[in-house]
Amino acid sequence: MLVKDLYLDAITLEQSSLAHYLYHLLAEGIISADDPIESLNLDQADHQKVAEMIQTNLLGFHKVGIYSLKRNAKEFVFIFAHNKQEAIEFYTESFQQSPLNCHEYSLDFELARGKGVISFRDMRKEYERFPVIAGFFTRGE
Repeated sequence: MLVKDLYLDAITLEQSSLAHYLYHLLAEGIISADDPIESLNLDQADHQKVAEMIQTNLLGFHKVGIYSLKRNAKEFVFIFAHNKQEAIEFYTESFQQSPLNCHEYSLDFELARGKGVISFRDMRKEYERFPVIAGFFTRGE
């Protein structure tokens, strides 16, 4: 695997710290995009500069997660939101009640939809604004 592949994966998977470190090392000319990742040494980075880049969100990450909010013993609502608190507030505004609980799921969790299977990560690409209701689930008896 090359540095450019790792960098693309870091951006795609929203691994902000890794993406900023790679960006810094590339921008400073310490590494090349075509270098193998085995030659990568993050200790070569100026950690203070990278920390400032992460703090200012130089690469523009806007992490969105998926949250399962429990309506009652059998019903759940899945909401894409920037954080747990935003998901709870959106749920409360949408349903005029507080959820019984709220748990974050992995974006890589796959679920059946129609005749196929989709991950929450792929489903998230269908939306432009957040928070948003992704779907509902009713537990069987």
